[in-house]
Amino acid sequence: MRAARLIKMVLLLQSRPSMTAAELAGELEVSERTVTRDAQALSEAGVPVYAERGRAGGYRLVGGYRTRLTGLARHEAEALFLSGLPSALREMGLDDAASAARLKVSAALLPSLRDASDSAARRFHLDAPGWYHDPATPGLLPALAEAVWDDRLVTARYSRRPPDEVERELAPYGLVLKAGVWYLCARAGDDFRVYRIDRFTAVTVSGTRFVRDGGFDLPRFWAERAAQFARSILRTEVTLRLTEDGARRLPHVVDRAAVDEAMAGASAPDAEGRRTVVLPVESEEVAYSQLLSLGAEVEVLAPATLREHLADTAERLRDLYR
Repeated sequence: MRAARLIKMVLLLQSRPSMTAAELAGELEVSERTVTRDAQALSEAGVPVYAERGRAGGYRLVGGYRTRLTGLARHEAEALFLSGLPSALREMGLDDAASAARLKVSAALLPSLRDASDSAARRFHLDAPGWYHDPATPGLLPALAEAVWDDRLVTARYSRRPPDEVERELAPYGLVLKAGVWYLCARAGDDFRVYRIDRFTAVTVSGTRFVRDGGFDLPRFWAERAAQFARSILRTEVTLRLTEDGARRLPHVVDRAAVDEAMAGASAPDAEGRRTVVLPVESEEVAYSQLLSLGAEVEVLAPATLREHLADTAERLRDLYR
């Protein structure tokens, strides 16, 4: 533990002109007294750490000293490629590995390029969850992330409809973060499936490794399954008359692919400039909440029950604002 901290201290000093004891203590998550002891230990080991006293003082390496201890460990190299996803790294328990990897890369760069990481971080940030949600990190995510990295089988208990649970042995191939929700793509028997990680109730990581299918492509698999899922839940059809503005706004409230398909078969504009389309939707209730936001830009022709529901709402709104 101390050896890793000493190496990190050398790399920090190598990547910056100088650092105060307080700055080093913050980076190393130790006390300033420990920083002083570690600096003394490095000096005794032959690393030229120089301490300057006073308000502008701090620690620095003398004479352009550079260490060769910048080789990336495998888990650090893998985490480095996810360094643009800080929240995801934290949730998977990989933020320390990513931090160490970034530090090693920074230490290996030319002095003129060492601020590249900070410069990029000040200009770009990815916030994965959607608006108006405060997603909770699944407690079992770090264990599953470890299994994914190491290609280890897991025995998992999964609940689709609480309190019913099933137990399966899974070969975890990949993790996907979609709109703040974590999913596991795994092989169960001969089939590849997708599981919501917040529905796992127990996970045991095996010591046995599985042989990964070299033809498995996680982005392609996810895109195909996501498209299948989006289409599978569209079990009802509604017939609509849309104004030009309604047709423009429709993809923002319902499934875009379904809108593209529906508009391809839309009628020509009628005398009022409205086009009639048949749109697949999840259910009448879901369609009600989605189409209500379009106001008078959409008229539901069928089914009659949805048309009546919207007409009743329009009557109540008229009475409310009269």
